[in-house]
Order: sequence, then C-alpha cells, then structure tokens
Amino acid sequence: MRNYITYEWFTIFTIIGLFSIVVAKYINTLRFNDFMYVIGNSKYLKIYTKDQKFIDQFDSFLFINLSLSFSIFLFFAYSTFVSPLDFELVSFLKLLFVVSTIIIIKTLIERLIGSLFEIDSLMDQYLFQKTTFKNLSGIVFLMANLFLLYTNLSIEIIITIGFSLVCIINFIGFLSSFKTYQKLLNPNFFYFLLYLCALEIGPYILLYKVIREYNA
Repeated sequence: MRNYITYEWFTIFTIIGLFSIVVAKYINTLRFNDFMYVIGNSKYLKIYTKDQKFIDQFDSFLFINLSLSFSIFLFFAYSTFVSPLDFELVSFLKLLFVVSTIIIIKTLIERLIGSLFEIDSLMDQYLFQKTTFKNLSGIVFLMANLFLLYTNLSIEIIITIGFSLVCIINFIGFLSSFKTYQKLLNPNFFYFLLYLCALEIGPYILLYKVIREYNA
C-alpha cells in the first residue's frame, strides 16, 4: 500500500495539513498554546467561547488539517481492516470532499436547529466545544499518518492507537459538554438520544457507505 504514487500524494496532503496548523499558530499563538492543553484544562473553552465567530480563521485552518488528515487515516484504516484500496487521486479527492462536506453540513444543520428552537447561544457554545475536540483529533490523525507513511511500524497497531486516542479525546469532550448542559438534557433525554442517532452516528454511517462506493 505504501507505493510511490500513494506516498507522494499523501506527503503533499500531509504538508498542507502541517502548513495549516502552522498558520493557525501564527494567527494566534497564545490561543494555539491554550488549545493544545484543552484536555484537563477548561481555560481555552471558557475564554475563547465568548470570542467565537460564525467563520473563525483559527478554526478554519485547523479544519483544513482535520479534513486532510482524517481522510488519509480513513484510507489506511479501511484498506487495512476492511478491504484493500487502490489509490486514485480523483477518488481520494472525492473522499476528501465528502468528509469535508459532511462535517460542514452537519455543523450548519446544528446551527439551524439552534435558530429554530431559539437556543442559538447555547448551540454555539456546544458546537465550539465539539469543534475544539475535533480539531485536536485532527492533530492526532496527522501524527498517526506520519507514522503510517514514514515508519515501518505495524500499520494495525498505529491505526488502533490513533483511533483509540481520538475516541478518548472525543469522549472527554462529550463528557465535558454533557456535564455543562446536564440540567438541560436530563428532562429532554429522549430528544438527546434522537440527536445522537441522527447527527452524531448517522453521518459516520453515511461516510462508511461512501467509502464502500469508493472501493467498488
């Protein structure tokens, strides 16, 4: 799987991901440093939730890395554990487009829900927390991809460790959000479960089907 063509293109995409992280740090070094220590430290969420914008430059550049790194990681994971994939640039760009589109549309739908139920402020805070932990996951994906591309370590072990770390990061983010909004969620727990199924689990099922089509 680590053929020359795959290696070359993934190197280009990885460099773009690294560059986007560097730009994010350059835009706001202090914020980036706080962001890297968000786990176990609520300082970042408390300070920067108030300053968030609909389109945030800092988060936008981290999103670029998330989309690229997540797509590369998905390629390796699916090819290793499900079915071998032959790398094709056009097909991979389609996968990248689908990954990015799902994340963006999912966020827009959640904002729309916030507007419809007149809980814009609450939804903005919740989305900021989720976005923060997703962007942190993007950095983990990037690090895992570096090991996948440039070392001879077991692909299965690298993918398992990377996936486990991302699950832990997002579970911590979920617990943080649940703790913050527990009083609101308890009397509406059924609707919360519907939300999880429709907007948290559903998109990943859709993404899995897209990857299967990619391999068809």
